[in-house]
Amino acid sequence: MPVRATVARALDDPLRIHGIASRLERTRRIAALLERVGLAPDLAPRAIHEISGGQRQRVAIARAIATKPSLIVLDEAVSALDVSVRGQILKLLLDLQREERIAYLFISHDLGVVRAIAHRLVILDAGTIAESGNARAVIDAPQSAIGKALVAATPRLNRTRP
Repeated sequence: MPVRATVARALDDPLRIHGIASRLERTRRIAALLERVGLAPDLAPRAIHEISGGQRQRVAIARAIATKPSLIVLDEAVSALDVSVRGQILKLLLDLQREERIAYLFISHDLGVVRAIAHRLVILDAGTIAESGNARAVIDAPQSAIGKALVAATPRLNRTRP
């Protein structure tokens, strides 16, 4: 019978593989990682498939920060989450960035998310850089055709009622 992945196992692996902590210390580190991302330590024995999408994303973030990296690559990190959970995850990422001094390579098609998290922005078109610069400046006044198309495709709230 295959062993089901647990939250503790997901967080233990990078600690064990990178020799960051002894077996006894890893249990304490796992609890601290869970608390750091806003989860209760008693979630550790739960199977990954038993927790919500937002909790899974927090576990993935805890796993990513376990080795204290200077850079984390996030590919569509919040695209599958509902709006309220998305906001919570973005706030967590911003807090981690500020407090832990982590840089992100944040890949997304969602310019609202990009505006919330990015300092600098690169827009690619078929693998080639179409434009780059300050994120707000590029989003507010895109120069490339693909940049203009991305901005035009961004949903906006209609503030006037018929």
